[in-house]
Amino acid sequence: MPKRTDIKKILLIGSGPIIIGQACEFDYSGSQACKALKEEGYEVILVNSNPATIMTDPEMANKIYLEPLIPEIVAKIIEKERPDAILPTLGGQTALNIATELYEMGIIEKYNIKLIGANYYAIKKAEDRQLFKESMKKIGLRVPESGIAHNLDEAIEIVKKIGFPVIIRPAYTLGGTGSSIAYNIEEFEEFAEIGLKASLISEILIEESVVGWKEYELEVMRDLKDNVVIICSIENFDPMGVHTGDSITVAPVQTLTDKEYQNMRDAAIKIIREIGVETGGSNIQFAINPENGEMVVIEMNPRVSRSSALASKATGFPIAKIATKLAVGYTLDEIPNDITKKTPACFEPTIDYCVVKIPKFNFEKFPGANPFLTTSMKSVGEVMAIGRTFKEALQKALRSLEESFLGLEDINLKMDLEVGLKYPNPYRLFYIKKAFKEGKTIEEVYNFCKIDRWFLSNIREIVDFEKEIEKFKNREIDFYILKKAKEMGFSDKHIGKILGKDEIEIRKLRKKYGIEVDYKCVDTCAGEFIAYTPYYYSTYENPEVIKIE
Repeated sequence: MPKRTDIKKILLIGSGPIIIGQACEFDYSGSQACKALKEEGYEVILVNSNPATIMTDPEMANKIYLEPLIPEIVAKIIEKERPDAILPTLGGQTALNIATELYEMGIIEKYNIKLIGANYYAIKKAEDRQLFKESMKKIGLRVPESGIAHNLDEAIEIVKKIGFPVIIRPAYTLGGTGSSIAYNIEEFEEFAEIGLKASLISEILIEESVVGWKEYELEVMRDLKDNVVIICSIENFDPMGVHTGDSITVAPVQTLTDKEYQNMRDAAIKIIREIGVETGGSNIQFAINPENGEMVVIEMNPRVSRSSALASKATGFPIAKIATKLAVGYTLDEIPNDITKKTPACFEPTIDYCVVKIPKFNFEKFPGANPFLTTSMKSVGEVMAIGRTFKEALQKALRSLEESFLGLEDINLKMDLEVGLKYPNPYRLFYIKKAFKEGKTIEEVYNFCKIDRWFLSNIREIVDFEKEIEKFKNREIDFYILKKAKEMGFSDKHIGKILGKDEIEIRKLRKKYGIEVDYKCVDTCAGEFIAYTPYYYSTYENPEVIKIE
């Protein structure tokens, strides 16, 4: 299908100020959207309240309005500019909420504006908790037992039927704003009131707790011809109970069997079709019971999300750009891949590496904040690292946090070990390491934290290998040990610290052995096609490096 010619001027709504829960990811998405629309010859009108963004640079759009992001102001801009369409799916929850309110105010109908990407009814079905629940039941997918409340009295009646613990999820919020887990009636009454105030429509979902279940996300994309592709699968290191923005996440998923993954993939495709997101990307979240493999649907974001930005960088697939092209009429098979030039956007990315995202926290700036992580997001940013294995990517990501970590090293920990393991917190990785160093088994650690045993065994391997490195404290480290250490993500400085030696000394020895960094491609296709504009990640996995006697 060619691009739409019935629209010429498109209004793009930004995400507003950079706040906890809604950050720079949406500036990235909005900037991609502006470029894609201008590339196709459309006139772009941008409204955003935040001047400190790339999308509000003068060359990004034809006209830029730096105004408060409230429906009344956007309505005045519409009255003045008379756009043919609004693209609400690239500006986070803020843009989606404003588009919904404009529709309900009658502005969309009054000025004969088209909502592209996702229409009003698709947004409602995805964002309204009751409508989403009914939609999932219609297509035979299970959601946690739940009820909808619009006031405290209704909420109390629902929790009597479900029992504790329960999760409270407000409708139309981002970053888990207003959400919480209640374990008793006193907590519930307090948290329910908070959730009702946080919701755009004073609506909360009271849901049976699946805390401790494994959590997954799929980035899904659909076009007007009903072609659907899975861009990226993401697994949360932390089990359910921690907001995905506060959890370490790993791509692709590591602990599912192929059959489980295919079932989840099929479910995601059914969901995006049932909700009716016409074009573009959606983020769909699932939980799986580790005891019996039962799968439930948690929620869906009918828009580009924080996870979409991560998936874009992890795969090399420009989700925001492609979503924008789809919104103006193109289909997935018509949009070329920027990297290969030959494969179309319907070619699902292939990942032959491991990506680890670790959130960044600044609790030192908020002395009154509770440092434990819950369903309400607290991170202020994130880092992402790519490696050949989970162990390598994890250690590289830890070094990127600007907290002076050398990797998964020994650090001073303030909480008791059992508290640090049981309650999610920014340093739980280090408590896990400490537990293994003190001789706890994988099963003992799992019983405290419910983090999948596969991840725990990988951390255990890092801890055990440290002991192998330590054997060389008083002599020159062996070639094979040094090579394996580098492949597992240990930096020269970290190895030096373990051995009580200088970083330069380790580096000189490494170079003498011929152990040098190698660079591998992120090209969306695992080397199947020629890549013209790939990017690269560093790794020490190089089978050509062998010891020369």
